[in-house]
Amino acid sequence: MDAIPERTQLGRWATDSTELTVPGRRLSELAEQAVRCTADCCGASSMLVETGASAGPEAASEAGAERSAAVTHPDLAGLVAVQLSSGDGPLPAALEGGAPVACADLLSERRWPHYRAVALDTGVRSSVTLPFRRPGLTVTLSLYSFRPGSLHDAQHGPVRALGDLAATSLVRDRSYRAALTELEQLGTALRTRPVVDQACGIVMHVLGCDADDAFGVLRRVSQGTNRKLSEVAAHVVARRGRGLERELLSLSN
Repeated sequence: MDAIPERTQLGRWATDSTELTVPGRRLSELAEQAVRCTADCCGASSMLVETGASAGPEAASEAGAERSAAVTHPDLAGLVAVQLSSGDGPLPAALEGGAPVACADLLSERRWPHYRAVALDTGVRSSVTLPFRRPGLTVTLSLYSFRPGSLHDAQHGPVRALGDLAATSLVRDRSYRAALTELEQLGTALRTRPVVDQACGIVMHVLGCDADDAFGVLRRVSQGTNRKLSEVAAHVVARRGRGLERELLSLSN
């Protein structure tokens, strides 16, 4: 497959926005671009491992981490799957060590017997896996070739820039999604605030308490009934507190 200029690839990453904010699309784009700009590369796979912002880099290799992956050809899915199921192979090794892991010729490789068997069965003779770590996530990019020793210089080529940019973009995407979630939660809170205030006023009147105590009563009802605070408040407002005196009094103690 012919190589294409690195600047073209990086320009596309920089200009794409909403279409690639889903992690799977980012991973697919990374794998496809890596194949195009690497000589003798017959396919690629990429994977995102999310560990949470507070987790250390070593958490990327743990079973509890969230993972998503993309491959440029269906046959390569087996190479990813066998490594994740066995916990052995260049992919787990790269995740654990945080450094590129290469195999020049799988025909003479003695490490990773499960991975080696599946790779040779699909015709793959050499591979290299590059990890790109960021706070809370790690992106891996694996390149495969039908020819032994043909990917020796791949890790020093444009794929490194592509991987770095992809990892940074995924961090940005995650921050963007978190901001949208926070904005949605804030909007919900603003929409429900009036009815909560009304309910607090009713509870204050029924119990003769202050605003803080009234809010505490509503919160205890919410927790005890496993309902949203806004739903509890709407119920209190709809009934104007009638018939709720005994329940409210018991919760105020």
